[in-house]
Amino acid sequence: MKTVKVGVIGGTGYTGVELLRLLVGHPGVEISIITSRSEVGRPVSDLFPSLRDFTDLVFSEPEEGSFGSCDVVFSATPNGIAMQHARALVDHGVRLIDLAADFRIKNIATWSSWYGMDHACADLVEEAVYGLPEINREAIKSARIVANPGCYPTATTLGFLPLVQYGLINVKDLIADTKSGVTGAGRGSSVANLYSEVADSFKAYAVPGHRHHPEIEQNLNLHSQEAVRLSFVPHLTPMLRGIHATLYADLLDASMSIEAVHHRFASFYKDEAFVDVLPLGAHPDTRSVKTSNMCRIAIHKAGGSGKLVVLSVIDNLTKGAAGQAVQNMNIMFGFDEMAALQNAPVLP
Repeated sequence: MKTVKVGVIGGTGYTGVELLRLLVGHPGVEISIITSRSEVGRPVSDLFPSLRDFTDLVFSEPEEGSFGSCDVVFSATPNGIAMQHARALVDHGVRLIDLAADFRIKNIATWSSWYGMDHACADLVEEAVYGLPEINREAIKSARIVANPGCYPTATTLGFLPLVQYGLINVKDLIADTKSGVTGAGRGSSVANLYSEVADSFKAYAVPGHRHHPEIEQNLNLHSQEAVRLSFVPHLTPMLRGIHATLYADLLDASMSIEAVHHRFASFYKDEAFVDVLPLGAHPDTRSVKTSNMCRIAIHKAGGSGKLVVLSVIDNLTKGAAGQAVQNMNIMFGFDEMAALQNAPVLP
């Protein structure tokens, strides 16, 4: 097996350590550099004891040209950082997988309005490939820049996609009622994320608007014959990791059986290693995908209204971030797509 030299920009957050956890077990990867301005000189295993005996890397300063020997660089940083490095990387033939949002939204004005900054390399956004393998696998293979999807958009897009693609639902009235574990907010200190603030409680947030909303609509509009209208409401749950998306839609043919809808889902995802369409009647829980790159989906009809209900669960740090990034790297460099991603979920 060939060896791919990997660099990581950032890597001190929850997504970063999840990425390192997966990469150190990849048979075709050599991690050659990991940077962090705040942790320069500190051994990675000192910050993350879970990686003791798996890596002897030390965090270094992200200097100009420090990634020149890499084949691919992962940017596991806050929004606005990857775009500062993208031009130099691609000009030197280094491929970039951005785990933040710098290259996800094609409309630059929309991106700027949601993320509150000007884009540093707007011309590269157009060529960047949205890294959801289930829809863009062929384009990912040759991409110079991959925009790794957000966690909510991954679970929601995969849940709605077959319905939109096959034209089975009224796309003018879609509802995504979504829940996330607290690691989705990142590792930075915040009063709102203290244990005493989140334990034994449950709340909605960003109801007037969340920056993952335009990302989801962009995904679905690419596969819809008419513009999608989506109500998207996220919630914070008192668990460490996981996304649960409960998705509602009206079938255009109210007489269509749930068995027929299930058959469409099963056919749509039959060749996808990381999408599991469960048997009718199933109710997937987030712990069934904990630490795995799997998305589990179940389909129901709601009692009373007859609305179609899709349940979609992922681990926000794995399929919703680092695992999907490794999946994209595998596709880009011709590895088995499941390399380093075949671990069974952790239970309990």
